[in-house]
Amino acid sequence: MTDFIQLHILTSYPPSNLNRDDLGRPKTAIMGGTQRLRISSQSLKRAWRTSEIFHKCIDDSIESIRTTKIGTFIYKSLISGNQLIDLISDQESENKNKKIDETTADRITSNLLLLFGNQKDTKKKDTKKKTTKEELSDEKEELSDEKEEELSDDISKKYETEQICVLNKDEIVRLNECIHRISENDEEIVGILSKEYKNEEKKKFKKNFQEKYETLSNAKTAIDVAMFGRMLTSNPSYNVEAAVQVSHAISVHKVAVEDDFFTAVDDLNNGEEDMGSAHLGETEFASGLFYIYACINRDLLKENLSRDEELTKKALQTLTESALTVSPSGKQNSFASRAYASYVLAEKGRQQPRSLSVAFLKALEEKDLLGSAIKELNNTREKIENVYGKCCENKTEMNAYTGEGSIQGVLKFVAE
Repeated sequence: MTDFIQLHILTSYPPSNLNRDDLGRPKTAIMGGTQRLRISSQSLKRAWRTSEIFHKCIDDSIESIRTTKIGTFIYKSLISGNQLIDLISDQESENKNKKIDETTADRITSNLLLLFGNQKDTKKKDTKKKTTKEELSDEKEELSDEKEEELSDDISKKYETEQICVLNKDEIVRLNECIHRISENDEEIVGILSKEYKNEEKKKFKKNFQEKYETLSNAKTAIDVAMFGRMLTSNPSYNVEAAVQVSHAISVHKVAVEDDFFTAVDDLNNGEEDMGSAHLGETEFASGLFYIYACINRDLLKENLSRDEELTKKALQTLTESALTVSPSGKQNSFASRAYASYVLAEKGRQQPRSLSVAFLKALEEKDLLGSAIKELNNTREKIENVYGKCCENKTEMNAYTGEGSIQGVLKFVAE
């Protein structure tokens, strides 16, 4: 049987624009026939895993990097002699590798990228356009600053992957060691990576290279990967199933998105020639009390963390504290809409998980929204248990509305 931990959270945000759509408006959804304010689960998870709480509680060695630009950094490391780790962390060190010529670096980078995902198709209609500094060596002295910048952009885009790659720190270290061996002209690895592979040869190369050099790691110690999973399209055997599921946050009441017309005043404009503002603008916002649901498969989380019980407990507490205290960063400088959760119901058990969002299918209209939301949440929970039987084995609450419970109690509960 699987152990599940479920969090039912109520958090109130004042006027804000925490998560915008393609038009810059706060995201919304229709629920129960009314428009609700919404914060996507992706926005919530990113805010949590990049928060100071997360970084403070979790050692750097067990975090991951999400990027489409790993190929660009590999290429730059090869041609510059800088350590890959230093380039990624934007640091300088005296420990340098030998530089690789650009033609060789290009082939090696393209082959290494096969391990992580499909390389973006960056072919241009203008086939005469040159994309490497080596090809432009005869004209290099005549290149303008603008062309140099354009060239750098082309090189950067050339080695992007179609999908975001999620790499843990151990895999970055292995890549760094691989690049060092290449710089030392290790005949075996340079020979393998300097060849051109086509179609079925690519699959064989990926399999053989991974078996020999173990660039990708089975040691699933990156906590955010253990929680939220990863997918490598070119190496599915190194996919990680997410142990944490997070709902879109949804307001418990109907919402109308409003417009804020604002101006910026020029402090040095004395009004002698122009009485107008220096800038006029408009932004949209809304406020709401949100219901957030998270379901954690504790057994899968532990398995993803190489069955490390202490690390699992630490991960559970870190995730819970982040979910209760960290806000998405959207438009925070404009609205300062940071908030703590006002209420959380935490449940543990082996029963099939279920959200309690149905408690808010009918939009709340009471003036005391928080008090009503807490009441509806618990009433719905009790009614579900009346017809389905016990839905969890243990539970605890923290209620900032009444001043009952504590975050320390909740953190202790989820880790036990």
